[in-house]
Amino acid sequence: MQTLAVDHPLVAHKLTTLRDVRTDSPTFRRLADELVTLLAYEATRDVRVADVTVRTPLVTADGVQLASPKPLVVPILRAGLGMLDGMTRLLPTAEVGFLGMIRDEGSLQAQTYATRLPDDLSGRQCYVLDPMLATGGTLAAAIKLLFDRGARDVTAVVLLAAPEGLAHLEEAFEGTGAPIRVVTAAIDSHLNEQGFIVPGLGDAGDRLYGVV
Repeated sequence: MQTLAVDHPLVAHKLTTLRDVRTDSPTFRRLADELVTLLAYEATRDVRVADVTVRTPLVTADGVQLASPKPLVVPILRAGLGMLDGMTRLLPTAEVGFLGMIRDEGSLQAQTYATRLPDDLSGRQCYVLDPMLATGGTLAAAIKLLFDRGARDVTAVVLLAAPEGLAHLEEAFEGTGAPIRVVTAAIDSHLNEQGFIVPGLGDAGDRLYGVV
């Protein structure tokens, strides 16, 4: 597993405002969208392409375009929806699947309540969107589901990651050889007793959409 914490002043600037408890939901949504686009630039560095030749107004030129099968972007409901536009802005031809997963606050285990994905993901590059990599249970379950359906490799794009969550992913897929990459704006200090990332930014879903 590879982990990349994107070191860029614009990433740090937007993340700082997201952390601020005074940031309202409309501003939080806008900044999360912008931050995901910056993370997506790094997350797609290894996206699969095919060589093509095009004609410019003057001559022919060699270039590349995204190869088939198309990448699959998978936001984890509900908070992952707040990251979808920022990701597809860079991958407008990608297909989008959805995973509904919720963490049991007692056991901290992930439970799946909805899936909208192709049954066969053979050869597909998948990008999973979830704002917080906290305990790692939800993300590990999502990634396992994608590999079980034949995904070629999986990149997780998260706003924040905790060391405990990264360690859980490492352990969950140790020895499998599964090509996994985590791209995040920052790796925070630790999880508190409730399983929240510290210093973190609170509950991303609530800050994106309010408490429902």
